[in-house]
Amino acid sequence: VTAGPTREPLDPVRFISNRSSGKMGYALAAAAAARGAQVLLITGPTALGPPTGCEVIRVETASEMRDAALARFEQSDILIAAAAVSDYAPAQAAPHKIKRDGGAFAIELRPTDDILAECGKRRRPGQFLVGFAAEIEDVLVRARQKLKAKNLDLIVANDVSRPDIGFDSDSNAGRLLFAGGREIELPEMDKSQFAQRVIAAVVEARKQMG
Repeated sequence: VTAGPTREPLDPVRFISNRSSGKMGYALAAAAAARGAQVLLITGPTALGPPTGCEVIRVETASEMRDAALARFEQSDILIAAAAVSDYAPAQAAPHKIKRDGGAFAIELRPTDDILAECGKRRRPGQFLVGFAAEIEDVLVRARQKLKAKNLDLIVANDVSRPDIGFDSDSNAGRLLFAGGREIELPEMDKSQFAQRVIAAVVEARKQMG
Protein backbone atom coordinates (compact mmCIF):
# COMPACT_ATOMS: atom_id res chain seq x y z
CA VAL A 1 0.00 0.00 0.00
CA THR A 2 1.30 3.46 -0.85
CA ALA A 3 -0.02 6.37 1.21
CA GLY A 4 0.31 10.06 1.93
CA PRO A 5 1.81 12.91 -0.09
CA THR A 6 5.29 13.32 -1.46
CA ARG A 7 7.47 16.37 -0.91
CA GLU A 8 9.53 17.67 -3.78
CA PRO A 9 12.31 19.99 -2.51
CA LEU A 10 12.63 23.54 -3.81
CA ASP A 11 15.45 24.45 -1.43
CA PRO A 12 16.60 23.09 1.97
CA VAL A 13 13.52 24.50 3.77
CA ARG A 14 10.76 24.58 1.14
CA PHE A 15 9.00 21.94 -0.91
CA ILE A 16 6.06 21.33 -3.26
CA SER A 17 3.42 18.98 -1.87
CA ASN A 18 -0.36 18.52 -1.62
CA ARG A 19 -3.16 18.19 0.94
CA SER A 20 -3.05 14.41 1.36
CA SER A 21 -3.08 13.38 5.04
CA GLY A 22 -2.39 9.69 4.38
CA LYS A 23 -5.51 8.67 6.31
CA MET A 24 -7.00 6.65 3.45
CA GLY A 25 -3.85 4.72 2.70
CA TYR A 26 -3.21 3.99 6.38
CA ALA A 27 -6.81 2.79 6.78
CA LEU A 28 -6.39 0.46 3.79
CA ALA A 29 -3.17 -0.95 5.20
CA ALA A 30 -4.83 -1.53 8.58
CA ALA A 31 -7.87 -3.17 6.97
CA ALA A 32 -5.69 -5.51 4.92
CA ALA A 33 -3.59 -6.45 7.95
CA ALA A 34 -6.75 -7.15 9.96
CA ARG A 35 -7.71 -9.72 7.31
CA GLY A 36 -4.39 -11.48 7.79
CA ALA A 37 -2.44 -10.01 4.88
CA GLN A 38 1.29 -9.37 5.11
CA VAL A 39 1.29 -5.63 4.48
CA LEU A 40 4.05 -3.27 3.43
CA LEU A 41 3.06 0.39 3.81
CA ILE A 42 5.18 2.83 1.80
CA THR A 43 4.30 6.25 3.15
CA GLY A 44 5.14 9.83 2.44
CA PRO A 45 5.32 12.34 5.33
CA THR A 46 2.25 12.23 7.59
CA ALA A 47 1.33 12.90 11.22
CA LEU A 48 -0.11 9.38 11.59
CA GLY A 49 1.16 6.53 13.72
CA PRO A 50 2.00 3.28 11.90
CA PRO A 51 -0.89 0.81 11.52
CA THR A 52 -0.69 -2.29 13.68
CA GLY A 53 0.83 -5.32 11.99
CA CYS A 54 2.32 -3.51 9.00
CA GLU A 55 5.90 -3.12 7.82
CA VAL A 56 6.48 0.57 7.17
CA ILE A 57 8.90 2.28 4.80
CA ARG A 58 8.99 6.08 5.04
CA VAL A 59 9.92 8.18 2.02
CA GLU A 60 9.87 11.86 1.09
CA THR A 61 9.96 12.32 -2.69
CA ALA A 62 8.18 10.72 -5.63
CA SER A 63 11.50 9.25 -6.73
CA GLU A 64 12.02 7.60 -3.33
CA MET A 65 8.47 6.23 -3.37
CA ARG A 66 9.02 4.80 -6.85
CA ASP A 67 12.24 3.08 -5.81
CA ALA A 68 10.64 1.59 -2.69
CA ALA A 69 7.56 0.39 -4.57
CA LEU A 70 9.43 -1.19 -7.46
CA ALA A 71 11.89 -2.89 -5.12
CA ARG A 72 9.05 -4.93 -3.60
CA PHE A 73 6.53 -5.01 -6.42
CA GLU A 74 7.58 -8.30 -7.98
CA GLN A 75 7.07 -10.15 -4.68
CA SER A 76 3.67 -8.55 -4.02
CA ASP A 77 0.30 -10.08 -4.85
CA ILE A 78 -1.67 -6.83 -4.53
CA LEU A 79 -0.67 -3.20 -4.96
CA ILE A 80 -3.00 -0.52 -3.62
CA ALA A 81 -1.69 2.85 -4.73
CA ALA A 82 -3.44 5.35 -2.47
CA ALA A 83 -0.57 7.85 -2.25
CA ALA A 84 -1.00 11.34 -3.70
CA VAL A 85 2.29 11.38 -5.58
CA SER A 86 3.40 14.74 -6.93
CA ASP A 87 3.02 14.88 -10.71
CA TYR A 88 5.76 17.50 -10.98
CA ALA A 89 8.93 18.36 -9.09
CA PRO A 90 11.33 21.33 -9.33
CA ALA A 91 13.83 20.68 -12.10
CA GLN A 92 16.60 21.68 -9.71
CA ALA A 93 16.56 22.25 -5.96
CA ALA A 94 18.55 25.26 -4.77
CA PRO A 95 21.43 24.31 -2.45
CA HIS A 96 20.69 27.27 -0.17
CA LYS A 97 17.50 28.94 1.05
CA ILE A 98 16.10 31.12 -1.69
CA LYS A 99 16.01 34.74 -0.49
CA ARG A 100 13.24 37.24 -1.15
CA ASP A 101 14.47 40.02 -3.43
CA GLY A 102 11.17 41.71 -4.19
CA GLY A 103 11.01 40.50 -7.78
CA ALA A 104 9.07 37.72 -9.49
CA PHE A 105 10.31 34.18 -9.05
CA ALA A 106 9.77 31.37 -11.56
CA ILE A 107 10.09 27.64 -10.89
CA GLU A 108 10.83 25.18 -13.67
CA LEU A 109 9.04 21.89 -13.07
CA ARG A 110 9.70 18.45 -14.52
CA PRO A 111 7.26 15.53 -14.56
CA THR A 112 7.86 12.79 -12.02
CA ASP A 113 7.69 9.10 -12.90
CA ASP A 114 4.21 7.56 -12.97
CA ILE A 115 4.70 4.79 -10.41
CA LEU A 116 1.38 3.04 -10.95
CA ALA A 117 1.65 3.09 -14.75
CA GLU A 118 5.13 1.59 -14.49
CA CYS A 119 3.82 -1.17 -12.23
CA GLY A 120 1.00 -1.76 -14.71
CA LYS A 121 3.58 -2.41 -17.43
CA ARG A 122 5.70 -4.67 -15.19
CA ARG A 123 2.89 -6.69 -13.63
CA ARG A 124 3.06 -10.47 -13.75
CA PRO A 125 0.06 -12.79 -14.13
CA GLY A 126 -1.97 -13.02 -10.93
CA GLN A 127 -1.04 -9.62 -9.53
CA PHE A 128 -3.93 -7.28 -8.66
CA LEU A 129 -3.49 -3.52 -9.06
CA VAL A 130 -5.66 -0.89 -7.41
CA GLY A 131 -5.42 2.83 -8.05
CA PHE A 132 -7.17 5.99 -6.89
CA ALA A 133 -8.49 8.77 -9.12
CA ALA A 134 -8.82 11.97 -7.07
CA GLU A 135 -10.55 14.37 -9.44
CA ILE A 136 -12.55 17.59 -9.26
CA GLU A 137 -14.28 17.39 -12.66
CA ASP A 138 -15.36 14.63 -15.05
CA VAL A 139 -14.52 12.25 -12.22
CA LEU A 140 -15.81 9.00 -13.70
CA VAL A 141 -14.58 9.77 -17.21
CA ARG A 142 -11.06 10.46 -15.99
CA ALA A 143 -11.13 7.46 -13.64
CA ARG A 144 -12.08 5.09 -16.48
CA GLN A 145 -9.30 6.54 -18.62
CA LYS A 146 -6.75 5.91 -15.83
CA LEU A 147 -8.09 2.41 -15.22
CA LYS A 148 -7.34 1.45 -18.82
CA ALA A 149 -4.19 3.50 -19.39
CA LYS A 150 -2.43 2.19 -16.28
CA ASN A 151 -3.54 -1.44 -16.80
CA LEU A 152 -5.34 -1.69 -13.46
CA ASP A 153 -7.88 -4.16 -12.11
CA LEU A 154 -9.73 -1.62 -9.98
CA ILE A 155 -9.76 2.13 -9.53
CA VAL A 156 -11.44 4.12 -6.78
CA ALA A 157 -12.97 7.31 -8.17
CA ASN A 158 -13.09 10.20 -5.68
CA ASP A 159 -14.61 13.65 -6.14
CA VAL A 160 -12.16 15.70 -4.08
CA SER A 161 -13.90 18.99 -4.86
CA ARG A 162 -16.12 18.28 -1.85
CA PRO A 163 -14.59 19.68 1.37
CA ASP A 164 -16.24 17.00 3.56
CA ILE A 165 -14.59 13.98 1.93
CA GLY A 166 -11.25 13.07 0.42
CA PHE A 167 -8.09 15.02 1.22
CA ASP A 168 -7.45 15.70 4.91
CA SER A 169 -10.91 14.44 5.92
CA ASP A 170 -11.99 11.56 8.16
CA SER A 171 -14.65 10.51 5.64
CA ASN A 172 -14.66 9.31 2.07
CA ALA A 173 -17.08 8.37 -0.69
CA GLY A 174 -16.62 7.16 -4.22
CA ARG A 175 -17.22 4.56 -6.85
CA LEU A 176 -15.23 1.38 -7.43
CA LEU A 177 -14.64 0.80 -11.14
CA PHE A 178 -13.45 -2.66 -12.18
CA ALA A 179 -11.60 -3.53 -15.38
CA GLY A 180 -14.44 -5.83 -16.41
CA GLY A 181 -16.96 -3.00 -16.28
CA ARG A 182 -18.59 -3.71 -12.92
CA GLU A 183 -19.09 -0.72 -10.61
CA ILE A 184 -19.86 -0.36 -6.91
CA GLU A 185 -21.05 2.92 -5.40
CA LEU A 186 -19.79 3.59 -1.88
CA PRO A 187 -21.69 6.33 0.00
CA GLU A 188 -20.03 8.68 2.45
CA MET A 189 -18.62 6.84 5.45
CA ASP A 190 -15.67 6.85 7.84
CA LYS A 191 -12.39 6.11 6.06
CA SER A 192 -11.83 2.97 8.14
CA GLN A 193 -15.20 1.64 6.95
CA PHE A 194 -14.47 2.76 3.41
CA ALA A 195 -11.16 0.91 3.54
CA GLN A 196 -12.84 -2.27 4.74
CA ARG A 197 -15.29 -2.10 1.83
CA VAL A 198 -12.46 -1.60 -0.66
CA ILE A 199 -10.43 -4.49 0.75
CA ALA A 200 -13.50 -6.75 0.72
CA ALA A 201 -14.07 -5.87 -2.94
CA VAL A 202 -10.44 -6.66 -3.77
CA VAL A 203 -10.62 -10.03 -2.01
CA GLU A 204 -13.81 -10.96 -3.87
CA ALA A 205 -12.42 -9.83 -7.24
CA ARG A 206 -9.25 -11.88 -6.77
CA LYS A 207 -11.34 -14.97 -5.97
CA GLN A 208 -13.14 -14.52 -9.28
CA MET A 209 -9.77 -14.31 -11.05
CA GLY A 210 -9.08 -17.84 -9.82
